[in-house]
Amino acid sequence: MTRILLVEDDAAIARGLCYALEQEGFSMRRVSTLADALAALKEPADLLLLDLSLPDGSGLEVCRQARRQGDLPIIILSARDDETTMVLGLDMGADDYIAKPFRIRELQSRIRAVLRRRGGAAASFALLPGGVRVDLQKAEVTREGQPVALSAVEYKLLLAFVSHPGQVLSRSQLLAGIWDAEGNYVNDNTLSVYVRRLRGKLEAPGGPAIIATVRGLGYRLEVE
Repeated sequence: MTRILLVEDDAAIARGLCYALEQEGFSMRRVSTLADALAALKEPADLLLLDLSLPDGSGLEVCRQARRQGDLPIIILSARDDETTMVLGLDMGADDYIAKPFRIRELQSRIRAVLRRRGGAAASFALLPGGVRVDLQKAEVTREGQPVALSAVEYKLLLAFVSHPGQVLSRSQLLAGIWDAEGNYVNDNTLSVYVRRLRGKLEAPGGPAIIATVRGLGYRLEVE
């Protein structure tokens, strides 16, 4: 799941952006001040959405610091549409600059374009309820920092869920996702067994559900 850090002090705008982007499968974290944004840069993220007008300073400082620390993709969102500010933001390392007000579809398109250009269309890991972390690069799963041993088929099943967070997946979709590379078919009854095993390994007793059954439709990966 692609993680987006949103720096926006307007609560109404932030709520709208978070809702719209979460519906598209992005994981959102929002902060509203310069100080909190600088602190949040220490946490993993795949893209930064940055407002320039913050109550305790300029978002340009966040842009400057983010570029010093690494190569995090940055899109500036600002009510300032003058050429001087736009050029300054891009010169500081922003990948794109969108003037407010903007259409959410335009923003979604710009986000995907920046991620494609930067090779970051997918996050390096996914965070699930109950302290479960899936490292997509190392193919490792942990729960509260402890390794979780999954079989190849269980891991492929988990990847099918992680690729569609919060969406209902039918049994046929999941079966297609865990089809054996050598052509060995995983049947419908076996799928139920694998889902049960995966739940047993990921979900702690008394902890939050991670894989929910949607009666008559399939299964859904719960997201935080």
